[in-house]
Amino acid sequence: MRIGTTYHKNNCEFTVWAPNVTNVKLTLEDNKQSIDMAKVGNGYWTTLLKQVEPELKYMFQLDAKSAKPDPASHFQPEGVFGPSLAINHEKYTWKDTSWHGLEFKELIFYEVHVGTFTPQGTLSAMQNRIAELADFGVNAIELMPVTQFSGSRGWGYDSVFPFALQNSYGVPDDLKGLVDECHDRGIAVFLDFVYNHIGPEGNILNDYAPYFVNNRMTTWGPNLNVDGPNSFGVRNYFLENTLHWFRDYHIDGIRLDAILWIADISPKHFLAELNQSVAKYAQEIGRRLYMIAETGYNEPAVLTSIDKDGYGFNAQWLDDYHHALFSQLTGENKSYYTGFIKLEDLVDALTDAYVYVKKPPEFRRRGSEEFFRQIPAYKFVVFSQNHDQIGNRLWGDRLVSISGYEAVKVAAGLILLSPYVPLLFMGEEYGDITPFLFFTDYQGKELAEKIREERRKEFTEFQWIGDLPDPQNPEWFTKSKIQWEKRRQGITGKITEYYKTLINLRKKVPSLQADEYRNIKTVNTQGKVLLIEKQKNTSKALIIANLGNETQSLQIPSGLNSQKVLDSTDLIFGGPGSGLPEKFLPSMNVPSLCFAVYLNQESFT
Repeated sequence: MRIGTTYHKNNCEFTVWAPNVTNVKLTLEDNKQSIDMAKVGNGYWTTLLKQVEPELKYMFQLDAKSAKPDPASHFQPEGVFGPSLAINHEKYTWKDTSWHGLEFKELIFYEVHVGTFTPQGTLSAMQNRIAELADFGVNAIELMPVTQFSGSRGWGYDSVFPFALQNSYGVPDDLKGLVDECHDRGIAVFLDFVYNHIGPEGNILNDYAPYFVNNRMTTWGPNLNVDGPNSFGVRNYFLENTLHWFRDYHIDGIRLDAILWIADISPKHFLAELNQSVAKYAQEIGRRLYMIAETGYNEPAVLTSIDKDGYGFNAQWLDDYHHALFSQLTGENKSYYTGFIKLEDLVDALTDAYVYVKKPPEFRRRGSEEFFRQIPAYKFVVFSQNHDQIGNRLWGDRLVSISGYEAVKVAAGLILLSPYVPLLFMGEEYGDITPFLFFTDYQGKELAEKIREERRKEFTEFQWIGDLPDPQNPEWFTKSKIQWEKRRQGITGKITEYYKTLINLRKKVPSLQADEYRNIKTVNTQGKVLLIEKQKNTSKALIIANLGNETQSLQIPSGLNSQKVLDSTDLIFGGPGSGLPEKFLPSMNVPSLCFAVYLNQESFT
């Protein structure tokens, strides 16, 4: 069932789900006109207005109570407490008619927070940087949530209008223009969505219908009602929401946050129905569309096809790979890093993806007899940094601020040349030291204090020292804006070239690309050094990564006759100077915090 506003040329149909009321009126803000809506069954109400003026502001009045915005509003020009604005998506002329999407295994993601990506913090300002991102080599942009939340600054995971574009980022045509620009330059666009809860401030959903189950709580609030009485309308709301962004904004994929918090005991899980709906729509329009899961835990069912009783996601964020890599480079071993203190944990993540499996209370380390290599490598997205792993630190410090440039280069190599699909976080590619902090703009003082207290509790496990930066202080939002101009200056310019070289190698060398299989022949460890031998057809590569702070003398069990093509310690990449030979030798001294790649002759053809 289509909900919200639907245009048919200049006529606009208004539809809202309100199953427990006896009367619904459409109220027009400009002329204060009030129009009775007709009940059409299953709790839906509708009315059709002819020759609607552009930018029509409206609200709904339920049983003569105060008027409320549309739960499926496409835009809230005055924020979460103001009227909704009817958007005629037919008025935009798309230029991406020849765009059919990219294969998932070819993607190199770049995660962006719109508000801190440019000084202006808008989608139109972001559009001016797309050409440089395309030249750099990324071909998929993932935007942190851009749906309407309370205030003008925030991460977006507390959105309360899932159909509406955040008004401080721009107007709907600005997002469409960004997508058009990206598609013209061969870049796919993904959005980050939250379907496990709705934000607290400005949340009107329960005024309309039973959207929440109050006796089932997530960390962030009550669980959505996707399996109880009247749940068909809740399911329809989020199914329609997903299709709305694919249909009206031409996006290429969605990453769903913390999916295992979506509790459902229905015969068909909501997530399976959602992925089935997206796959059907993709087939109808002849375009590649993707659904990515962020789970927090590793359930193989997430990536299992629907016909085999799985959820049917195309891919999953792989936290285990991050934790194992980050722990080795920083020495941190508190909270969730306690289970990733050995180099062998990184080897397990490299070869089997999952180090831990199941969810509480069954959550446990993967058994030695358990393997998950049947799951294609390109179904996992890996990263050394992202919004969570930076922003959920006390001071939002990046890896470069913790361990330095040489460690960042090792991490970049193990991400971009992994068998998985890589993701970079904005500014990472030039070693930006700007923090990415948690920030909010709530109007209610009690809610703001509650958020502060919850953040304090989250940080106790890590035993970080210092006072919590106040999320409500605008200073922390301003300090989180990246310093784009530094990407071509001094050491940061050399870091940019290093990342660009890694991306070119990944694109051109078959053995260094993501594929159904991991292309890994052997992985050996000596001290803090990883030796990874990869092969695809005749293309062979040897990757050497020293994650330690000491030079390591190695005896390398390989007969690979090869040439060095990349060395992170080279002066051209801002390193101290290479200590590795140009041609592969069976005995080498590997400098500390070094990442190098050797290729056989066939890899160059």
